[in-house]
Amino acid sequence: MIQTIGVEGMTCANCVRHVRSALETIPGVRELQVDLDTGSATFVAEVTIERSALAEALDEAGYALR
Repeated sequence: MIQTIGVEGMTCANCVRHVRSALETIPGVRELQVDLDTGSATFVAEVTIERSALAEALDEAGYALR
């Protein structure tokens, strides 16, 4: 299943790298693309990923789920 989420707080390429690293820690996330221009992340989920897991991973990295 393909999922797209909004990410608040990204301002540069370094932010994209941090968001990518944070989301890659979530089991089941693969083929991850993070887009600075749209403030979004798109990924293939092998299993259902709870919004709370996404929000927690982003929060720990200093960003917010939109």
